[in-house]
Amino acid sequence: MLHFLSSIGGVLIGCALIGIIASGYVKSPPNVAYIISGFRKEPRVLIGRAGIKLPFLERKDVLLVKQISVDIKTNGYIPTQDFIGVDVDAVAKIRVKTDGDGIQIAMKNFLNMSESDIVSALTDSLQGNMREIIGTITLKDICNDRKKFGDEVQEKAQKDMNALGIEIISCNIQRVDDENNLINALGQDNMAQIQKDASIAKANADKEVAIAEANAQEQANKAKVDAAKIIAERNNELALKEAELKAVEETKRAIAEAAYEQEKQTQQKTVVVRTQEAEIAKREKEIELQTREAEVTEKKLDAEVRKKAEAEKFAAQQKADADLYVRQKEAEAQLVEKQKAAEAIKVQGEAEAEAIRAKGLAEAEAIEKKAEAMKQYGQAAMMEMIVNVLPDIAKNVAEPLASIEKVSIIGGDGSGISQVSNNVPVVMQQVFETVKETTGLDLKDVVMANSKTAKTDRNITVKTDPPLKEAVSDKEGDSNTATRPETENVQNKKDASEKETAELMQKAANAVEKVFEKKQK
Repeated sequence: MLHFLSSIGGVLIGCALIGIIASGYVKSPPNVAYIISGFRKEPRVLIGRAGIKLPFLERKDVLLVKQISVDIKTNGYIPTQDFIGVDVDAVAKIRVKTDGDGIQIAMKNFLNMSESDIVSALTDSLQGNMREIIGTITLKDICNDRKKFGDEVQEKAQKDMNALGIEIISCNIQRVDDENNLINALGQDNMAQIQKDASIAKANADKEVAIAEANAQEQANKAKVDAAKIIAERNNELALKEAELKAVEETKRAIAEAAYEQEKQTQQKTVVVRTQEAEIAKREKEIELQTREAEVTEKKLDAEVRKKAEAEKFAAQQKADADLYVRQKEAEAQLVEKQKAAEAIKVQGEAEAEAIRAKGLAEAEAIEKKAEAMKQYGQAAMMEMIVNVLPDIAKNVAEPLASIEKVSIIGGDGSGISQVSNNVPVVMQQVFETVKETTGLDLKDVVMANSKTAKTDRNITVKTDPPLKEAVSDKEGDSNTATRPETENVQNKKDASEKETAELMQKAANAVEKVFEKKQK
């Protein structure tokens, strides 16, 4: 029984030990360190391996050993060595040291801390170190060699991180800005320098290329000269050989051409004979063809002429009918127009006849009245008539003299012009004498009686024959009232006629004198 109980007790103890051991079994991942402490003097570190933690006697703590990224910012413009404010952003990769001393130090600072807690704890220290490094270098060095700047920051900060058990894996500069945009100016300066260096390098390269091309061209020219020399020599040899071959060829060609010419003449004779025979046959065929064509043409022309004649005949008949119709219509129209014209002429003739009849009646009545008046007045009326025609007589006498353009005087004493100009008064005097002889009326006395002197002196009177004077006196004695207007009318007409006669005579004389004076000059 005791043995049984001891066995059960041993089993229970064994199970208890197994349970205790099982409850204390731990296994850490590679990026986390389990720190087991309490039972031993030095704590145990488990990284990526398993271990036993004694329950109630030991404790397990966690320490992150993975890589952690920390953003490092200056949070403002920090002056560089050349006193230019810059704002820099960097990223540091850190992790906890896993060596004996490093992990012991890290246990004291970051045990059981999360990643964000570790980053927050390290950021201030890293920013301070970066600010210190910025103050020791120039802006140009920061921009030209960021890796060097990052390495300096890493090196400076690593001293502080060693005291915390942290290892800085890398430090990369992400962004660099300055207050006055001087980085762009430096970029432009560098760009100009780069362009300058590139231009110099290009010029040197072009120079080297030109030298190489010149050397190559020189060698090529030399090779060309040598080749040309060889070619010339070979060409001379070839020309000599060609001359020899050509002489042999010319000899054979001459023999062949002689034989060819002989054969050619023979063939030409045969060709001429055959050509003549073919020409004769061709002419015979052409004559036969022309004969047939003439017959066809004759028949064709006969048909065409006949059809054309018939068509022209029909067209002429149609045109004659049309012309006949047109002429008939025109004749009818002209007949109607002539009838209308005849009627119009008849009406016009009747009207003109009536007018002439009326005019004749009026003239007859006037003549009859004039005859009665002349019968009553006798010589007074005759005087009026003669006085009325005196202006026309004087005008007709003077007109031939006015139309004279040139007078040529041959010999004499120069009085020919005055004799010509005196022809007008002489002719008028002859007219006055003829009137006096035929009618007994002295026109000179009539003219003088109405002159200015006769009217002022009142000594000149018109001499008339006794029958005319008695007729006038009797007429005045019978009726003074009735005869006074007639007498005054006759007197007025006489005065006007005498005045006009005198003026015309004077104008004619003046015109003749001017013409002769002009011609004489």
